[in-house]
Amino acid sequence: MPELPEVEVVRRGLAEELAGARLRQVRVLHPRAARRHPGGGALLAAALAGRDVLAVCRRGKYLWLVLDGEDSVVMHLGMSGQFRIGEEGMPGNPNHLRIEADLADGRTLQFFDQRTFGGWEFAPLKEVDGELVPVPVAHIARDPFDPKFDPVQAARRIRAKRSAIKRVLLDQTVLSGVGNIYADESLWRARLHGERPAAELGQRKAVALLGEVASVVHESITEGGTSFDSLYVNVNGESGQFSDWLAVYGQEGKPCRRCGAAIRREAFMNRSSHFCPKCQKL
Repeated sequence: MPELPEVEVVRRGLAEELAGARLRQVRVLHPRAARRHPGGGALLAAALAGRDVLAVCRRGKYLWLVLDGEDSVVMHLGMSGQFRIGEEGMPGNPNHLRIEADLADGRTLQFFDQRTFGGWEFAPLKEVDGELVPVPVAHIARDPFDPKFDPVQAARRIRAKRSAIKRVLLDQTVLSGVGNIYADESLWRARLHGERPAAELGQRKAVALLGEVASVVHESITEGGTSFDSLYVNVNGESGQFSDWLAVYGQEGKPCRRCGAAIRREAFMNRSSHFCPKCQKL
């Protein structure tokens, strides 16, 4: 599932190509791609036709186009959502093409989604803490790259939780953008076991953990995100390279870069946690 770095890489690519563009005509080619929009694909296409794209924004893992008239279209990548922008006949499996938008300048925006967990959702913008965000995103917390993100306040929210710290990092209403990969990497850098109760962290340790989250995410964005297969690519079809720098995630049995102990993997919420049993003692 794409996390903040992957979504940010896609956002930057879309912003470079779409800011100021007009959606001339939209075609929804698979019903699941419009399942979040009341009325389905026909009404979604009608709502977007002729609209101007003012900006491409993101909060955490959520991506959206800001449209004229204080509206938006939230674009869920799901597990395999991909975008291409260019002329008709661009690379991409036509069997996975779910939505296609003709732009007024003659180009085409295509949304591919092999596993059909993603899709588009038209939504009005709502003012939250002095900012306009889509209604479906209004409950999502700020992420470490938000200009108004306050690590001190975020640390207090983390310490107010009784759950294990990894579960709290994955709670998008506490801190957005972090998923399984970057939670494991951040906890390793902070020398924290994922099952440690969040309420037991001191304020200084919680702030330091948030600093590690920001560092991991920044480094991943620089590398284009993390790709383990062809399901995640940027708008140019290129894979991210941060998988080459992962210290614990997917490194089961390999030596810890800090102490040499074998990295361990354990079941976690229908997924897995990866950690060093020596550096990250519970």
